[in-house]
Amino acid sequence: MEQIERIKAMEQHLNRVSQAVMRLSAALDEYAEAQTALHELETYYNSDEWKHDYDDDEAGLIPKDLKRGVLSEDAIWNVLEDSRNLNSRMEEVLNPCGDRG
Repeated sequence: MEQIERIKAMEQHLNRVSQAVMRLSAALDEYAEAQTALHELETYYNSDEWKHDYDDDEAGLIPKDLKRGVLSEDAIWNVLEDSRNLNSRMEEVLNPCGDRG
């Protein structure tokens, strides 16, 4: 590769990586801020309160116009599983050889 082509190619790499790093950084900031909400959601899903709310919804005691996706059996489980999978994926990206050091 000639010098000019090499510099152009490396400049493209620099721009691509810089943009990806900025986007990932913003996404990680948002994800980090959401961890408290995720923990509260998991605590709620594993609680007697959720079971009571779910049973009341099944019995028709919760207003039908109230958004209540949180009472579906899959919605919370799916987001918790997605979060666990994302955490594993980040670990694999950061540590592709499985080294723990």
